Amino acid sequence: MADLGELLQVAMRRRRLTAQALAERTGIRTPRIRVFAKDGAQGPVPPTEQELAEIAAALRLPLPDVLDAARTPAGTMA
Repeated sequence: MADLGELLQVAMRRRRLTAQALAERTGIRTPRIRVFAKDGAQGPVPPTEQELAEIAAALRLPLPDVLDAARTPAGTMA
């Protein structure tokens, strides 16, 4: 399983969404989306479970996969 940052980057690229477009779909501020995509959940700004649920819905990803990715440290594959 990829970490949250990798998962977001791949999903956003597949759906051709920018951080700003994802922010508009979720209501999460664009800088937070950028941090999640760059640093994952272990970065300086950890996502809340509500934010993860909103991101999963907006990207049409299974919520359990997003939650698992948020628990995977960056740079490791589980």
